[in-house]
Amino acid sequence: MRLLNALAGGVTAACAITALHQFVKYQDKDAPRMDLLGMESITKILQKMGVAPPKKDKLYYITMGGDIFSNAIYYSLVGLGKDKTWLKGSGLGLAAGLGAVLLPKPMGLNEKHSNRTLETQLLSVLYYFAGGLVSAGVAKLLESATNKNNISITKDVKTTAESIFD
Repeated sequence: MRLLNALAGGVTAACAITALHQFVKYQDKDAPRMDLLGMESITKILQKMGVAPPKKDKLYYITMGGDIFSNAIYYSLVGLGKDKTWLKGSGLGLAAGLGAVLLPKPMGLNEKHSNRTLETQLLSVLYYFAGGLVSAGVAKLLESATNKNNISITKDVKTTAESIFD
């Protein structure tokens, strides 16, 4: 798979997950709050480095940017190799979702953001699983379109070159 197609799938998945998190958090009190988990993580890292964390608004935007960037890179991994894109997307999404539920406590973070209730846990896993599917779907769609267009582009380049050099 072409790197650009995989990256586009990753960016799309990252934006979709972030939008989903942000929308649902206003609709459901038991929604996962990965934004708060991310803000807590950044705060702890900065404090360990002896740096004062930014004010809440700025910290929020830094967290959102970092979240989109890291998720985009992560979900771009669906493009590794040539086959099993859907399986890779599903696996990456499931791994990220389970990590969101299982890792906060061992990392010394407040686990309630992804573990408050069974609903919170299920939504955490489902959001990231959906992200894996979005990434795989977009990457495969772009790959298919790129392959079709490359055939016509190759013909166009060949025809243009022949007309120039004839």
